[in-house]
Amino acid sequence: MSLLHTLRRPPVFNAWYPARRCFASSSKTADAALAAPAIASEAKKVDGAEAVSRSSCPEGTILTGMSYLKNQQPVTAMADDAYPEWLWKLLEPKQLPDDGPGGKAEKYMLRKQNRRKIRDQNFMKTQ
Repeated sequence: MSLLHTLRRPPVFNAWYPARRCFASSSKTADAALAAPAIASEAKKVDGAEAVSRSSCPEGTILTGMSYLKNQQPVTAMADDAYPEWLWKLLEPKQLPDDGPGGKAEKYMLRKQNRRKIRDQNFMKTQ
């Protein structure tokens, strides 16, 4: 990270912002009967180990702001196993194999450094 990159970045006040943003409303659920089994399903044991929920909200939680059609029923969260497996891998960083000099990983890093260098030069031209 270059010095100019840190200077251009807006200041961050972590104490003023929540730790993460969740689109789910924890107080409302689609059905009160679904709320108790959803909480119980998070704590159930699988082969002696606790099952960890991968999603940020329990099953049956109404996801506010997710419906985009007029007069659409509220969108509710489903169980973790109802979603496809690739969904949980979207936020993982891209893993490039280290295939030596001239390989894909090196080209990717060179392009990234070149883009950052161009941004820094363009920023200095505006000053």
